[in-house]
Amino acid sequence: MSPTPSKILVSTDFSKPSEHALDYAIGLAQKLSAEVIVLHAYELPMVGFPDGTLLATAEVANQIITSAQTLLDKAVGARKDSGVKITPLLRNGDPRDEILATVKRVGADLIVMGTHGRRGLARALMGSVAEAVVRTAECPVLTVRSADH
Repeated sequence: MSPTPSKILVSTDFSKPSEHALDYAIGLAQKLSAEVIVLHAYELPMVGFPDGTLLATAEVANQIITSAQTLLDKAVGARKDSGVKITPLLRNGDPRDEILATVKRVGADLIVMGTHGRRGLARALMGSVAEAVVRTAECPVLTVRSADH
């Protein structure tokens, strides 16, 4: 692993903290002559019942994928004049797993993630993708909190 990152993976859920983290990563990439890979990982809704599992219909799945791709393209397009090579990636799966798998797949040297700063019950119920990635990633992870958090 190089001491200076050349590929920075930014995970986004399109929230304000994620947008702030993306801008931070692009600023860092400008200084380091690095490229940025922007990943959005989504999971299709699935509900388990004692008698089986209910999956999203093809129409619902298509709407989720189309919406996610549109938002990802918008986030990248808004930063196209940054002078940094930015590659969008859309993956279906648990965000924690997809972030770690993408790091290996693309050879990222650094992960940059926004954090919501949830505490207490909200954190217990929703979990923390950033915390899980920080604990398990094989490369450095930089968490960024937005100014309004």
